[in-house]
Amino acid sequence: MALVEALQRILERPTMMGVCTEMMMFLSPIWVAFLVGVMVGWAWKPNWPNLREDNLGCSSSKPLDLSSPSDDSPEKGISISPSGFDACRALESDEGNSNVISEEDLEHLCQLVEMKDVGPTWIEMMDRSTPTMYHKAWRRDPKTGPPQYRSSTIFENATPEMVRDFFWDDEFRSKWDDMLAYSKTLEECPTTGTMLVHWVRKFPFFCKDREYIIGRRIWELGRLYYCITKGVPCPSVPRHDKPRRVDLYYSSWCVRPVESTSGDGQLTACEVLLFHHEDMGIPWELAKIGVKKGLWGTVKKIDTGFRAYQKERASGAPLSRPAFMASINTKINPDYMRSLGEADDSLETQLGTSSEKQQGRNIRKLLIIGGAIIFACTLDHGLLTKTLIFGVARRFANVGKRL
Repeated sequence: MALVEALQRILERPTMMGVCTEMMMFLSPIWVAFLVGVMVGWAWKPNWPNLREDNLGCSSSKPLDLSSPSDDSPEKGISISPSGFDACRALESDEGNSNVISEEDLEHLCQLVEMKDVGPTWIEMMDRSTPTMYHKAWRRDPKTGPPQYRSSTIFENATPEMVRDFFWDDEFRSKWDDMLAYSKTLEECPTTGTMLVHWVRKFPFFCKDREYIIGRRIWELGRLYYCITKGVPCPSVPRHDKPRRVDLYYSSWCVRPVESTSGDGQLTACEVLLFHHEDMGIPWELAKIGVKKGLWGTVKKIDTGFRAYQKERASGAPLSRPAFMASINTKINPDYMRSLGEADDSLETQLGTSSEKQQGRNIRKLLIIGGAIIFACTLDHGLLTKTLIFGVARRFANVGKRL
């Protein structure tokens, strides 16, 4: 009787053959999707890398002759060579506004900050904090173009000027941003602070690195700083197969003093309202998953880098050239800001209160098919960022744990 009961228990349990059969049935659609993705990835050749650039705002790829600091320089020992003024004339139009970053860009950022841009509703992605930092993020999907991201990061015990310099300082960025492989100032204007910079960002070994030509400029209203950076055409810097250039890039933020989250009523904290989107050729639905999974780690890395920057500045370290350029801002007329604030309230963009959970029912199928396709594409085109790769990998790992 005991033997019969034992046999019955064994028969009631799934056999190894049954487990293998179930695993094969589960993995079959994945392999089919993978093979389809391989064929699609090898057959698909995007045309956008061959598109011709327009000549807007970039006058020369010749680097500026930045002379060494002199003792009699009026600006903290940083001298401006004659070639710097030549670059300034090249970067400015007859009206005195930058061709690279114009007042239209300022108006657009102000509309984003004031929620007057008439865009889709922002969907909440994250609400997390540490003892020194609070971060909240949203995402929205426009009818055309890549997903757009909005975030509010509050740094405790920070001034707007320090935060402004930190994000502008490409020399220090290499100490905390391990994806920045190369940065160089192509042109700069010592009158408006407009800069044209060249970045190369590192990608995993099986992907091509990414190249950015970025125009940037800062406007100032009291202790509020509107920092605009975006991709701009520059034919004098030729395209190469490696690194691959990213044309559509927008990353701008508003830096302003705010009360500490401790509730003491003092303006000892600093808020950064960031608006970001870019198109590297990654399927947007898959990119959203990777961003969501890797965002918090990136935010914590930024906070760590900022605290190290505070310590370096407190030690009396000299300003880098990019940090010095961050202090050259264009003043904003308060009447201009009031005119933007008087816009029709009916145009106000809404912040969604619901999370993304209701929109994630088909994520599993999307990962299987989209992940296979994008993996195949990377075999030839190299389209994944580090954040995306590890984000998707963690998602698959979580699926495996539930099997």
